[in-house]
Amino acid sequence: MASAWDRVAERLVAERGDALVRYAYLLCGDRDEAADLVQDALVRTFGKPRRSLELPRAEAYVRRAILNLVIDRSRRRDTWRRVRHLAVEPERTAGAAEAVDERIDLAERLRALSPRQSACLVLRYYEDLPVAEIARVLGIAQGSVKRYLSDGLRALSSSMIAADPAVGTGGGDGTP
Repeated sequence: MASAWDRVAERLVAERGDALVRYAYLLCGDRDEAADLVQDALVRTFGKPRRSLELPRAEAYVRRAILNLVIDRSRRRDTWRRVRHLAVEPERTAGAAEAVDERIDLAERLRALSPRQSACLVLRYYEDLPVAEIARVLGIAQGSVKRYLSDGLRALSSSMIAADPAVGTGGGDGTP
């Protein structure tokens, strides 16, 4: 017979599994990695029995675990980037024409931001959380959340203008 926390885990996956994968996808930008993040977060949350874990609270634990995993993986990647040149032959870059033709979407722009900026933007505009709640979830000051949101939005705006200069003007004719 399954314990109460087993039933909560089963219900969470059945009822909210797709939403958790979408949430993870917004943070990492890769469907396979998003599924892995959800799996890892579920293991972290339900790996050991917890008392009185109800569905909304369990989902909050899993979402927080996903966020922590994304931030941890980003730190590891940054460390690898600093020493990669010592172990790996440099990648060849695509030609200028190929780079110009490449389409840039919002998920890619989010991944270009720092993990905290990305997390704040996703929590604010995808999860629709107020600044105070984002600060509580991330364990940082409200002022820091506001700064991450401001810097993240500015970076997204800059990347959109760089990709399509008409975005920064009133129209395509160069008038503001």
